[in-house]
Amino acid sequence: MAESTRLVDLVDSRISDFLADRAPIVRAISPELTPFVDFSRQFLSGGKRFRALFCYWGFESVSGVDSGFDPFADDDEPARDLSAIVAVAAALEIFHAAALVHDDIIDNSDTRRGSASAHRLFEGLHSDSEWAGNPVEFGRAAAILLGDLLLGWSDELLDEGLELIEDRALARATRSAFNHMRTEVTAGQYLDVLEESAWLRRPDAELRERAERVIVYKSAKYSVQAPLLIGATLAGGTPAQLAALRDFGLPLGIAYQLRDDLLGVFGDTAVTGKPSGDDLREGKRTVLVAIARELMPQGARRAVDELLGDAELDDAQVRMLQNTIADCGAVDEVEALISRNVRTAIAAVGSSPLSRRAITQLSELAETVTTRSA
Repeated sequence: MAESTRLVDLVDSRISDFLADRAPIVRAISPELTPFVDFSRQFLSGGKRFRALFCYWGFESVSGVDSGFDPFADDDEPARDLSAIVAVAAALEIFHAAALVHDDIIDNSDTRRGSASAHRLFEGLHSDSEWAGNPVEFGRAAAILLGDLLLGWSDELLDEGLELIEDRALARATRSAFNHMRTEVTAGQYLDVLEESAWLRRPDAELRERAERVIVYKSAKYSVQAPLLIGATLAGGTPAQLAALRDFGLPLGIAYQLRDDLLGVFGDTAVTGKPSGDDLREGKRTVLVAIARELMPQGARRAVDELLGDAELDDAQVRMLQNTIADCGAVDEVEALISRNVRTAIAAVGSSPLSRRAITQLSELAETVTTRSA
């Protein structure tokens, strides 16, 4: 996927340039704001850039509909100006960084991609500086503000990209799609928090359906479907093209999150950068957990309910929960759901009015995002 590699390089460069432009503004206010710049760079470096890739290939699935296009022209061909789509894709990545900062606060996560999460970094800054007050409270407050700053910056970079579009109706439609995504993922995040607190008051028969709703709005639409539609809208996609991308993006987004749920319980710390079983300590009421509860005998279900969400779970208790969830057949059922959703997604674009090259790339991305180990 050479084109995707080139796209990631362009997005990384655009983010770097954007941060370099904003850093003097922040530092001019006070040198004490330097950690905001440094931590922003840290959280925006690396990552798989899946949202940027889906945004870009949503764009190319429409703009490259004629056969023979080359999104990254060779030296002997006239290069296309990709500045607008690269800026929009980069804005999605900055929005994602903001969401991760806030998500780690909500989940009390100590790490992100193998390093300290934002609130822990600020907590460490407080402790190392021997400031007055509670370092934990300072860390959370400062990280909330960092997340808010990144949210604002994602909007600024989006606007910079949309200013490059001559067709103002397309620019407004793209902005509307971005705003819609932002509303949905925030609502999905709340539903996730709600289920962790309210599940005991829910009938058992509703738990899987509620977990599926969280997947759709917190992850599936936000991670795959919305970026595709944002890119395609920017390119002027027709109703038929947008419908095909919706039908591809939703099942693939569900499969993507189901894989994430498995990694949150069984992932290798050295690969994921998060403690093994982190979702168990956080008490995530995922589809995996809902399926496991349906399949377990009553005694095992009661044991899982008592331990799930205990932040002090030791390694032996985590292994016991992992074995209990695996032994009841829940992992096999989730793997089957992933495969079924991937097949549904790929079938949705197979004969669609999208560019052939983009369909190939999207099909490859479908396999990549659902077979990943981190």
